[in-house]
Amino acid sequence: MDTASTTKIDQRVLDEMLPYFTEFYGNASSSHKFGEIAKQAIDRSRIQVANIINCDKDEIIFTSGSTESINLAIKGYVESNQDKGNHIITVQTEHKAVLSTCEYLETKGYEVTYLDVDESGLISLEQLRESVKKNTLIVVIMYINNETGVIQPIRDIGKLCNDNNIAFFCDATQAVGKINVDIEEDQIDMLCFSGHKLNGPKGIGALYKREGIELTPLIHGGGQEGGLRGGTYNTPLIVGLGKACEVIYDGMDESISKIESIVDYFISSLKNITNCKIISERNLRSSNIVNIIIENLDSNVFIGMNKSIALSNGSACNSGVMDGSHVLKAMNITNYNNYNNIRVSIDKCSSKADVDALIQALRKTISS
Repeated sequence: MDTASTTKIDQRVLDEMLPYFTEFYGNASSSHKFGEIAKQAIDRSRIQVANIINCDKDEIIFTSGSTESINLAIKGYVESNQDKGNHIITVQTEHKAVLSTCEYLETKGYEVTYLDVDESGLISLEQLRESVKKNTLIVVIMYINNETGVIQPIRDIGKLCNDNNIAFFCDATQAVGKINVDIEEDQIDMLCFSGHKLNGPKGIGALYKREGIELTPLIHGGGQEGGLRGGTYNTPLIVGLGKACEVIYDGMDESISKIESIVDYFISSLKNITNCKIISERNLRSSNIVNIIIENLDSNVFIGMNKSIALSNGSACNSGVMDGSHVLKAMNITNYNNYNNIRVSIDKCSSKADVDALIQALRKTISS
């Protein structure tokens, strides 16, 4: 019930990866046949990854995951395009990887505007429009919020950025594999996601970079990934990411249908829980994430008492921070005391039995 933090690797993905740990272990940058086998596997994976977001394979950069991709996209772009301006626009509810990167850049003299969100978690397109300046360099807005599942109006944002000749970077970590993402229709210039969010391996991700976008690398080395990320290719993980994208792409409709069925069952079951509120309307959020507030429930205590049920009260990347959710604070959620919300996230491996176990645990805790 915490698949927004990570997912179980698909057996087909694991099977595809294993030979590249043992039999086909050559270095993809080597010119002999063992290296060629590894390189061909990486090229195939690049196509599989590109297909899921409708971009060209040469626009895919393999990274260690979304956090690295975010750093490369934002830092790399502002450093390579200092002549275009020094103003960044983002949102208060972004993932900490984005917010921390922007805060770091503020110490380097960059100006950052943090857009507000309403109680549904949505930005105002009018505020975004009014925030654009002559020196605005890049707009950074996530597709689906990792804590609430709220979907931002990405297509409208992309058009606004394109009309103003501003680069648009989108953290789509919670979107790819959950909804149809099309970088052309959305007019996105850069986009990132991670393998472990879509039943692939941890430690691998992708950054889409539109042709013509200039970046300064974070990692200098042997010239891999067009000189943007030096270092020996991690062939098994790249193969895993590619296969995960292929599996998700081929079974997207079936997966979405199953997830929606389980989430509908969960929401129906919540009717038996008193003083329970779902954050954000169904038509504004992704089907796989439901964040609920239950009055008089200490979610930290509840999660600690029910360790056999995987749950979260925010982002896994914030698990050591005890200040409450910056996302819900920005949404100005009423009756929110920082610790009575639970994020439930579903994927194709979840079941109605998982829902029943959670509901039973909640009812037991509330009635005690």
